Amino acid sequence: MGSITRGLSNNITTGGVILPAGITNSSVSAVTAFSGVSGGTLKLLSTQTASNSATISFTTGLDSTYDAYEFHCINIDALSGTNARFQFNLSTDGGSNYNVTKTTTSFYTYHNENDTDQALGYNTNADLAQSTAFQNITSAGAISTDADSSANIILQLFNPSSTTYVKHFIAVSQYFDLSSPAYSTQDYTAGYANTTSACNAIQFKMISGNFDGIIKLYGVKKS
Repeated sequence: MGSITRGLSNNITTGGVILPAGITNSSVSAVTAFSGVSGGTLKLLSTQTASNSATISFTTGLDSTYDAYEFHCINIDALSGTNARFQFNLSTDGGSNYNVTKTTTSFYTYHNENDTDQALGYNTNADLAQSTAFQNITSAGAISTDADSSANIILQLFNPSSTTYVKHFIAVSQYFDLSSPAYSTQDYTAGYANTTSACNAIQFKMISGNFDGIIKLYGVKKS
């Protein structure tokens, strides 16, 4: 124990502060949490599960607590319809109306299973110009309704509670396209909600038909 004690004492200042060299993967045991440590990480705020749902709405959680928020849409499964494109819209009145004016842009890339078709292009099925319509975030193709298919999406929303700036967003989606042969399709969509009112609710839905899946809301902690 003498050598262990001496090694520890060599890494403690006269003021009782442990030096960086004294904290390693093997020197700290059975610690399950640290208090007062921040790290620019995601904080899970809420989870909603869609089960043959027409819409999923988050009417709480978007406030001034965090400067940015992320929605992780996991295994979004289109249950019906030939135009199964996933969408969202924002609200400034707590979810009474989802009709915020947006200007957006989108591009896509895809590649099919038999290696006969691939492309990178601008996506006119998704861009909006000062429109209150729902924003497509899977739109270069339709999500397949096959049993093993789904879409997975990350939507980032920046400073939605600001009453000074417009509200920027970025969405990246990857999904199993309805086409035959099937396609791996990825959409990149971004833009801004052209309002200086706080956006405090969001709704997700398909253009047509219901869906299954999980949507998680995260707050982005400051570092």
